[in-house]
Amino acid sequence: MSASVFIAGPASWNTIVVLDRLPEPMPHMQFAEDSWETVGGTSAGKALSLTALGRTTLLHALSASDEPGRKVRDALARAGVDGLWGAGDVTERHLNLMTRAGGRVSLYLSSPGATDGADDTALIAAMTRADVLVLDLAAEPLRLIPAAQSTGKPLWVDVHDYDGTADFHRPFLDAADAVFCNADRLPDPIDFLHARIAAGSSLAVCTLGAGGAVAVDSDHVEHRVAAVPVDVVDTNGAGDAFFAGVLDARFTGADLDTALRAGARAASTVLGTRHLHPTLDPVLDPRDE
Repeated sequence: MSASVFIAGPASWNTIVVLDRLPEPMPHMQFAEDSWETVGGTSAGKALSLTALGRTTLLHALSASDEPGRKVRDALARAGVDGLWGAGDVTERHLNLMTRAGGRVSLYLSSPGATDGADDTALIAAMTRADVLVLDLAAEPLRLIPAAQSTGKPLWVDVHDYDGTADFHRPFLDAADAVFCNADRLPDPIDFLHARIAAGSSLAVCTLGAGGAVAVDSDHVEHRVAAVPVDVVDTNGAGDAFFAGVLDARFTGADLDTALRAGARAASTVLGTRHLHPTLDPVLDPRDE
């Protein structure tokens, strides 16, 4: 199966709980404003957005032969995502506590470990056929970094709310041609972006929520883009859609400013749905159609 983008990383089954405020660190009772179940996982979000943009995409994720795993695989397939599924010891599941303003606490209920590499021949072949590789933060993509580097294909990574020191992120950062992150925990996002370029990456981007995003190119020139105004239903998947929009535009030949605007537009399309992408609406909420 040929793919212009190969993505390895999490696809999960999530329970979303919307609260008026995130819980305080003390025993108390709190009423939810809303709740639902849906597909989650940063790699699933990227695959959904890239597929919707018309870019051929292959997702390698792990799931177990359980009910949550079946739901994830079925929903993504019905949304048009091509999957190269590995056998996980468990299916990844999250409980996400959310606020309407975008605050979030993600509780990992289960997360699969890395595989034993039995399927590596097929994975390396798929990576070799791809134009660009995306490795997201998880045990299986971490294991695949050397194989991904051996293909010589550009490697894009998303380190999310990296704090600038966590050891788990370092192999991803060291291998990356393009680095994406958010500003939630970085002491100085701009300094971090310039540091990644100095370390050898050709592109470094930090999303700023409602403040848009800032990028630093290979010449250390800073570029900024504003967020597209939209009525927000749920913020899950917005960062993944932004990543997908930038990647798709860059590999279509767009300059960086144009690509950042494409990313902002892509992010805006997912903020109006309670799922990772609107293509999941008819799959998971068929009665609403």
